[in-house]
Amino acid sequence: MSPSPLDILNDRRSVPSRQLGEPGPDGATLRRLIEAAVRVPDHGKLEPFRIRVLRGDAKREFGRKLAKLAVEANPDLSDAKREKERNRYEHAPLVLVVSAKIDGDSKVPEIEQTVTAGCVAYNLLLGAQALGFGAQWLTGWAAYDRQVAKLLDMKKSEHIVGFVHVGTPTMEAPERERPSYDDIVSVWAP
Repeated sequence: MSPSPLDILNDRRSVPSRQLGEPGPDGATLRRLIEAAVRVPDHGKLEPFRIRVLRGDAKREFGRKLAKLAVEANPDLSDAKREKERNRYEHAPLVLVVSAKIDGDSKVPEIEQTVTAGCVAYNLLLGAQALGFGAQWLTGWAAYDRQVAKLLDMKKSEHIVGFVHVGTPTMEAPERERPSYDDIVSVWAP
C-alpha cells in the first residue's frame, strides 16, 4: 500500500524534550524548515510571528537565566523543581521560540494573529518530523512571563506562543490515546 498524504498528520508525535539529542538541524536545514513553517493562513498578510533561535551556549545561558527567574519568583521552589528548571534547556540541541507579534491597529482580531503564530509553531513540529527529527512544543510559566519576553527583546505587543524543542529522538515517540471522531464532531442543522 502506498503512503497516504495524511500519514504526516497521522504519524505526528511529540517527542519529550529530554528525549531529544544531537544532531539537530544544521543551518541550511533549519532555514528550509522555517521557510516552510511560515506558510500559514495570515489574514491581512500581517506576518504576526517571529522566531528566535536558541542553540549551544546561548541556549544553555537562556536556560540558566530562566532558572534564576523561577527561583526569584518562588524562593520556596523545591530542590527537584529547581533542578528541572536548571535542566529544561539542556536536552534538545535546538529551541525555537515562536512569538506572536500583535498589530493592535489592524482590523484583524488579536486572536487571529495569535492563531497564525500558533500555526507556525505547529508547522515547525510537522516539518521537523518530516525531516527526520523529533520535536516538542512547550509553554510553561516562561511563555507567559514578561521578564522572559524582555530577556528575548520582545516589545509589549509581542508574546511567546511556545518553545519548540528540536533534535534527534533518542527513543521512539510514545503514542497516546486520541479523541474519538464521534466525541468531537457534530453536524449542525437548523
